[in-house]
Amino acid sequence: MRKFDYGFVYWIWREKIRNIYNFENLECWQQARELVIDIYKKTLQGNLSKDFGLRDQMRRSVVSIISNIAEGKERETPAELIRFLFFAKGSTGELRAQLIIAKDISYIKDNEFSILIKKIEKLSFMIGALIRSIRQRESN
Repeated sequence: MRKFDYGFVYWIWREKIRNIYNFENLECWQQARELVIDIYKKTLQGNLSKDFGLRDQMRRSVVSIISNIAEGKERETPAELIRFLFFAKGSTGELRAQLIIAKDISYIKDNEFSILIKKIEKLSFMIGALIRSIRQRESN
């Protein structure tokens, strides 16, 4: 009877995930990409475009989300992917806080705020679900 090579199975799984699910194919990365466009467009309008501090911080936060998803996916281990997904998830909270500030000082209208907040909350949930999925797969 042949001894089962778990290392080979892990290599096949890793290669399959790497080839099929590069970061551009991750749904959370695609959602983050749309959010980047939304935030950049919004920060080009009205008083928000003139508030360089808040505008630039919002842009850095949203770019951090998409970049950390990509960087984590390019890392070699599931643990590293999870680590960077947590960074991305943290940046969703940062961006939500900045949007609340923008709404409070009337840079963003209520309806625009609601749409953007829902997108950010959905993205945060998706990232969290991906983290849970990876952890569950790794524990089996």
